[in-house]
Amino acid sequence: MFVMLSRIMENTSCYHLDSEDTLREATVKIRLERINTQKEVTVKGLLDSSTTELVMSLEFAKKQRFKLKKIERPIYVRNVNGSFNKEGPIEYMVELNIYYQGYRERMEMEVIGGQKWNMILEMPWLAHHNPEIN
Repeated sequence: MFVMLSRIMENTSCYHLDSEDTLREATVKIRLERINTQKEVTVKGLLDSSTTELVMSLEFAKKQRFKLKKIERPIYVRNVNGSFNKEGPIEYMVELNIYYQGYRERMEMEVIGGQKWNMILEMPWLAHHNPEIN
């Protein structure tokens, strides 16, 4: 279930997908900078209150030429229904800078295959960086 936004911010989009006007998807635009080339790309990230990490799509990472770093131990991901992700475990991560509303954070982000979204952001991350979220 998504946290309802008390005020829709300039870079946030909300989509009502069913007849009951239940909030199903909310996105936010953020800038990403590749550490190895200092080139930036703007991406719409999906806000997901059920995810425990910020993750990037493997397909997006390859297309944007982020440098993939193999992680020591694969991370097995479970879906909301408890099943394992059909794309298999997380085996790579990328190092990047994230820019959002004047804030910059350097981080390592896990990369997972088969995602509809280029990037998935956990709500606590956005709430930490933007106190406008209720």
